[in-house]
Amino acid sequence: MRAIFKADAVCALDPARVTQLMVERGYTTNHDLAGRTLREIPYGRWRQHDAEDTIRFFALRLNEAGMIKSTPQKILTLSTDWRSLKELKSELKG
Repeated sequence: MRAIFKADAVCALDPARVTQLMVERGYTTNHDLAGRTLREIPYGRWRQHDAEDTIRFFALRLNEAGMIKSTPQKILTLSTDWRSLKELKSELKG
């Protein structure tokens, strides 16, 4: 999980380098579009959002659509463990 957060930081701090790597490794051929996309993504916003609220919101929508039978609270109670995320958030504050 740390690798994902480190990659997030690299993309935010050096989008030109990441764009070049994406082109070199064949993930895209459109250098300009990839660079613009990387510059426009708001990388730091994940730290401002509450993950439990996000799960609750989307679980409710899926329940209303009949795609899942569990309630948002049941999903939060039985299927989530926020310890790792909370630890990483506190380590990566800034």
